Amino acid sequence: MACTTLVEPAQLAPHLGNPRWVIVDCRFDLAKPDAGRALYRAGHIPGARYAHLNEDLSAPITPRTGRHPLPSPEDFARTLGAWGIDAHTQVVAYDDASGAIAARLWWMLRWVGHDAAAVLNGGLSAWLASGFALESAEPKVTPATFVPHVRADRAITVEALVPALASRSVALVDARAADRFAGQNETIDPVPGHVPGARSHPFMSNLDAQRRFLPPAVLRERWAKTLDGVSGDEVVAMCGSGVTACLDLLALELAGFSGARLYPGSWSEWIRDRSRPIATGSDDT
Repeated sequence: MACTTLVEPAQLAPHLGNPRWVIVDCRFDLAKPDAGRALYRAGHIPGARYAHLNEDLSAPITPRTGRHPLPSPEDFARTLGAWGIDAHTQVVAYDDASGAIAARLWWMLRWVGHDAAAVLNGGLSAWLASGFALESAEPKVTPATFVPHVRADRAITVEALVPALASRSVALVDARAADRFAGQNETIDPVPGHVPGARSHPFMSNLDAQRRFLPPAVLRERWAKTLDGVSGDEVVAMCGSGVTACLDLLALELAGFSGARLYPGSWSEWIRDRSRPIATGSDDT
């Protein structure tokens, strides 16, 4: 049976060396874009490939996009093929922070039609705490052919989001920290605040102190409070640039609220057009 949400270290360990399982190291530091690759070269889960957020999981930035625009499905498919991933591969992604970068890869795989994708619960820290080793040698990869089957309904463009917000046909949930949502302590984007009508659900609220996902029942209780009667397929998740929102989407899946979409451009794209409204302060729903 395919793993489609989370994998525990003890579940992953027996599959090291299994050609049908591909592990992807997604470590990345926004302030030091080359740091993740350096950490990977120093030591990674045996057999893991390295995914660079800016180079592999994003397209180049343009004057109209956010900070991490999605690559074309064709470009992403070529990247997956270079990692040895095809339609029959179980993919497990991990990072060394909250799991948000790994969740970005998880979401992107589902976007191109590949459900056999999971995030290592607790990331690299959980792997090491379980007593498993790292290696520094980069794996020899046999390239594969990945054929994307894009699920366009997994994402929403800003052009479609604006009228959906006006008609109240979607519930927009912002995964950024509460202070950034409120327009305070903004250190990344040039304009503080949030999209009017958005609800705040910080991505870190899905995790425990060890940065493992909370139990599904706890997640469901927390998400039910945020959504207040809204069904999963009415939810659109956003953040600063379409990355940490993917962790909210994974948590929604675990909580039983399926069908939510990603607004990939997120806040960093929204503020590119100064005619779009902004709000500050706490939840204004």
